[in-house]
Amino acid sequence: MIIINSFRIVYQGGIGEITEKKSRFIATIVPVNTEEEAIEFIEQTKKKYYDATHNCSAYVIGDNNEIQRCSDDGEPSRTAGLPMLDVLLGEGLHNAAVVVTRYFGGTLLGTGGLVRAYQSAAKEGLKNSVILEKLRGIELKITTDYNGIGKLQYITSQMEITILDTEYTDIVIMTNLVPVSLYNQFVKKVIEATNGKAIIENLGSAFYAIMNNSVLIL
Repeated sequence: MIIINSFRIVYQGGIGEITEKKSRFIATIVPVNTEEEAIEFIEQTKKKYYDATHNCSAYVIGDNNEIQRCSDDGEPSRTAGLPMLDVLLGEGLHNAAVVVTRYFGGTLLGTGGLVRAYQSAAKEGLKNSVILEKLRGIELKITTDYNGIGKLQYITSQMEITILDTEYTDIVIMTNLVPVSLYNQFVKKVIEATNGKAIIENLGSAFYAIMNNSVLIL
């Protein structure tokens, strides 16, 4: 299996709506972590819009999008669910589900018109959602003396490494969140700067995202 170090997720879902030849298309987007969550979301949306003509759906789940499902919910085959799934995949999204609810306006759109309408609605829903880049990082605990802290602060600043915490006692303990791609380079710089005196502990991997200049541990 390919290890993915970064991918796009729906952090906060949203709702978008378009009108095409008097038909209303309402897109609801949510983040999901399991297929059970996706199915429950679809069922809840169908209950909410119980009087709608169609509630078409699509979802992708997994770091490698191992699970991909879609439903036309009575629309002509491949005119609704698959085009919506293509939108999710085209945006590089993982662990996301969309339901587009249609209230028929009395005018047939044809297969091409349906594809465009369902895709446009899904895109409108994504516009009103919060999409984040989910990154894989490694938490490092670095223990040093007061002679080494200035060097550590300089390195983290130069490499734009996130400092999660700093403890000052008779020694200094700094906890960093280092992108996987910079891990080896960062460790090498710390060892060189402190002449190998710093104690570096790998606390394991963690996923995070940057939002409004703040770090979110996901």
